[in-house]
Amino acid sequence: MARDLLGKVLAHRVDRLWLQALIIEAEAYYLEEKGSHASLGYTEKRRALFMPPGTIYMYYARGGDSFNVSCRGAGNAVLVKSGYPLPDAPDEAAMLARMTALNRLPSGQARPPQRLCAGQTLLCRALGLRVPEWDGRLPDGRKLALLDIGRRPSRIVRTARLGIPPGRDDHLPYRYVDADYARFCTRNPLGRGQRAAREGEPRRP
Repeated sequence: MARDLLGKVLAHRVDRLWLQALIIEAEAYYLEEKGSHASLGYTEKRRALFMPPGTIYMYYARGGDSFNVSCRGAGNAVLVKSGYPLPDAPDEAAMLARMTALNRLPSGQARPPQRLCAGQTLLCRALGLRVPEWDGRLPDGRKLALLDIGRRPSRIVRTARLGIPPGRDDHLPYRYVDADYARFCTRNPLGRGQRAAREGEPRRP
């Protein structure tokens, strides 16, 4: 599921404008491994992880919102880690202006377009996604949608997830990055000084 989400579009309608981001980075989380929220057991706050596949699980991470989707069995989920404003989107100029206004730098200056969605909380901020509105819900297609526009990454990089505490299965290679957009994700797995990544086979059409 984490692999398959790469190249899909996460779209959220704010007022009458669709804000859209190409998914370029995703992380898989399994019930039975220690890096997963679900491994800590069922609570009301984590109920979405145990709901039917496709249920949105949102939580606060580092002071911002984070977007996940439950999938393939109770407790399993995929974190949408980062995205890229959809190129050639309808109303692209208006879309970028709204995403920029939602996600300015701490100084108040405009964030570069290619960095608007470069991290799980930045992605949610740029798309206007909030925990109270979407946690425990399904995409309804009218205001929130996951779209398949027919794009498939030419190559996928698989590596260890980010931000997992030592000893909580931080070694598991469950992070997937679209190699064509690697420099725009949370942290470039192909950059200097990064842990060596294992590159996936080219995807077939």
